[in-house]
Amino acid sequence: MADQILIKNASMVNDGNILEGDMLVRSGRIEQIAPEISVPEGCRVFDAEGKTLIPGMIDDQVHFREPGATHKGDMHSESRAAVAGGITSFMDMPNTNPQTTTRRALEAKYELAEGRSLANYAFYLGATNDNLEEIRALDPKQACGIKVFMGASTGNMLVNDEKALDSIFRDAPLLIATHCEDTPTIQALEEEYRARYGEEVPMECHPEIRSAEACFISSSMAVDLAKKHGTRLHVLHLTTAREMELFEPGPPDGKRITAEACVHHLYFDQRDYERKGSFIKCNPAIKSRADRDGIRAALLDGRIDVVATDHAPHTLDEKLNSYFKAPAGLPLVQWALPMMFELYHEHLLTLPQLVEKTSHAPARLFNVAERGYLREGYWADLALVDLNNPTRVERRDVLYKCGWSPMEGERLRARIDATFVNGRVAYREGHVNEQAAGQRLVFDR
Repeated sequence: MADQILIKNASMVNDGNILEGDMLVRSGRIEQIAPEISVPEGCRVFDAEGKTLIPGMIDDQVHFREPGATHKGDMHSESRAAVAGGITSFMDMPNTNPQTTTRRALEAKYELAEGRSLANYAFYLGATNDNLEEIRALDPKQACGIKVFMGASTGNMLVNDEKALDSIFRDAPLLIATHCEDTPTIQALEEEYRARYGEEVPMECHPEIRSAEACFISSSMAVDLAKKHGTRLHVLHLTTAREMELFEPGPPDGKRITAEACVHHLYFDQRDYERKGSFIKCNPAIKSRADRDGIRAALLDGRIDVVATDHAPHTLDEKLNSYFKAPAGLPLVQWALPMMFELYHEHLLTLPQLVEKTSHAPARLFNVAERGYLREGYWADLALVDLNNPTRVERRDVLYKCGWSPMEGERLRARIDATFVNGRVAYREGHVNEQAAGQRLVFDR
């Protein structure tokens, strides 16, 4: 049968264990996992040759730029890069044009993705100072979450009315995900640095302007509001060691308040501005080495529950500007998983720990149905990884529509050999299957 795939001789990482063996996929789902499986008649066979097979990464934070900024990226182009990086599902943010702040706009984005996205997809409903009724009326299965910008970022969606913010945390029918930076603190620092440098502020000042204090003021406010109302809160892209004290260690199950880190905040630190410049300008900012190491430590004790990308492309011309003109945001989905495997090679994370942060925990925290694990009956969203095949990232290999990567020139020791989405080959050995196989994510809520 054409819809059968047998992956043989794989080192399968799942649920805290590593199993050497085979996996049979039929009709898009994992049918059998065993030490050895005989080849069914008419089955397509992939010999993994001992390489590492993991559930595809579920990225809970991307900006694929559609609708409204498709010169930077779109559902097809960025999902194409995602599957090349072993990401099989993504959750896209609402700061588009038009903004995704109504249920009608939310469904319109699902229509944009259908038949065009190579990866599975879901979308956030965005909160504003005046759309509380839309939030209250939202079906919890319609969106992955409600996004609240508690700090100004791309898209002019800052929620800065204290009464509105309190009501959103009180009445939200599902998970709230927050961007936490205190805008007044940042604005005061921008003026201070503009007075010192004029328009030519050095790029390495970015973490001083988008400061650790600005992050802590806002993230602590979010945690306090969540505790006040019993809100299910997920704080996105944390960047400072101090913020880690706001979160509880241990497994995420049962937590009402969880935390995310992004790959670039785990990989880069403030010293890298000298060589990368605006290519690593993002909000919240990449900060000090001590902050990076504090976030890495929090991966191990469970204060950081998931890892994502915050993939946010801009054109090269936009990025090659002075400090105040260069937009914040990095394209990351193509090399995010290999960046995480650097932490494995540095003996910071085990393979089961890595899979927990990139696949298992996102599936559980967002109640994603039948994905995120190598389990019989689950959808076959898979990444086959060669742990020891070093690659130097070059611009010619970039698949993002924007055509550049902050990882250019970096040497990564692991390589994605193949990605399967809903049991179909989406990417293999440098070639993307352009036939869209992505599905709308279903939430078991």
